[in-house]
Amino acid sequence: MSNLPSRDELLAWLAENPGSAGKREITRAFGLKGSDRVALKHLLRDLQDDGLIERRRRQVRPAGQLPPVGVVRVTGTDGDGDLFGEPDSWDEDGPAPRVLVKPLKARGELGAGDRVLAKLRPVRGEDHAYEAKPVKRIAASAPRLLGIFREAPQGGRIIPVDKRQQDEWLVPRGQTEGAKDGELVEVEAMERSRVGLPRGRVVDRHGEPGAPRQVSLIAMVQHQIPYAFDHAPLDEAAAARPVTELGAREDLRELPLITIDPADARDHDDAVFAAADDDPANPGGHVVWVAIADVAHYVTPGSALDAEARTRGNSTYFPDRVSP
Repeated sequence: MSNLPSRDELLAWLAENPGSAGKREITRAFGLKGSDRVALKHLLRDLQDDGLIERRRRQVRPAGQLPPVGVVRVTGTDGDGDLFGEPDSWDEDGPAPRVLVKPLKARGELGAGDRVLAKLRPVRGEDHAYEAKPVKRIAASAPRLLGIFREAPQGGRIIPVDKRQQDEWLVPRGQTEGAKDGELVEVEAMERSRVGLPRGRVVDRHGEPGAPRQVSLIAMVQHQIPYAFDHAPLDEAAAARPVTELGAREDLRELPLITIDPADARDHDDAVFAAADDDPANPGGHVVWVAIADVAHYVTPGSALDAEARTRGNSTYFPDRVSP
């Protein structure tokens, strides 16, 4: 007698057992032997072709359903301060499910752009579909690629502007951010499968590749000049505040210093003040103060900004931008 489950029975079992959804587990659960195992293979293929299940890395689950453990990318907070995110990998036709992210007890708070490995639990009757309990932060920022977007049936392909980059990237449907064919886009890597081309999501659209501003951006990539910052140094810079305690510093705030950097300068960190010298030993002379921003106060040893500065070494200037 055959123990092969019906389509509905198998789908119901998969929904109830998202963490045990491999072919081996299905075989054991229904006591399948011999020819039933072959029939199960055909049944799974039919369900996949109908879009009712998806098969990844030897696991099977209902289409559109998240696994019990996965990578979540934080998107930000709501008006109540609750943290939300979405699955880091999502290539279904519809929008990615909204995920409420619980606080991470260790290693500081989470912010937009952070990625965490988390336990996922589906919820009902809420404005989100899942709750995520972070297990650990994925420290490294996802790799990024600058390239030309080409429309494709599955979403899109990215042709790298850096000719040393061999692989094209795939962009699943729902992750293109509305990019148009031929646009210059920036793509952030998603979780990579064991086979096939790397996959990514469009995070920035730069428009026509031949536009003057895009030419310098392409040149930066081709010459391996950094054009973006990771989240950690940006967060440190945003948290910086003006000095309130002078300590051993001399207070020069009464001097009417004049900024000498022009309005279109990429950074404003130099100023001067000149006044007639009242020293009788210097008749007709002047005293000139040159003030330079105390960057070392904000870029402390061992900080993310310090590590980024050591990596970059110097600034590179273009007509329309600068790589600090």
